[in-house]
Amino acid sequence: RYIVGQNEAKRAMAIALRNRWRRKKLPEKMRDEVMPKNMLMIGPTGVGKTEIARRLAKLVDAPFIKVEATKFTEVGFHGRDVDQIIRDLLENGILLIKQRYRRTMKAQIQK
Repeated sequence: RYIVGQNEAKRAMAIALRNRWRRKKLPEKMRDEVMPKNMLMIGPTGVGKTEIARRLAKLVDAPFIKVEATKFTEVGFHGRDVDQIIRDLLENGILLIKQRYRRTMKAQIQK
């Protein structure tokens, strides 16, 4: 399905996020039957793709990295080294966990 325009893109991303959240709430056996849909945002520079993704990642407290100049074809991945992309995403995730832990500890100390 193709979506044109930032407002429609925001709506589609919100629906996809809600569906993933609802899937997590399902019992384990039913969860396997409901597959989440991945979304790929394609468009020219400056239309807001990164901002939408960054804000959604922040809302769900998920790691976010921006990978540019890459291309996935039938042959495989071309562009930035896949290991480096995974490493960056993992480091970002670890940083998020540390920040969450610091907020928790700060709240406990202030009590």
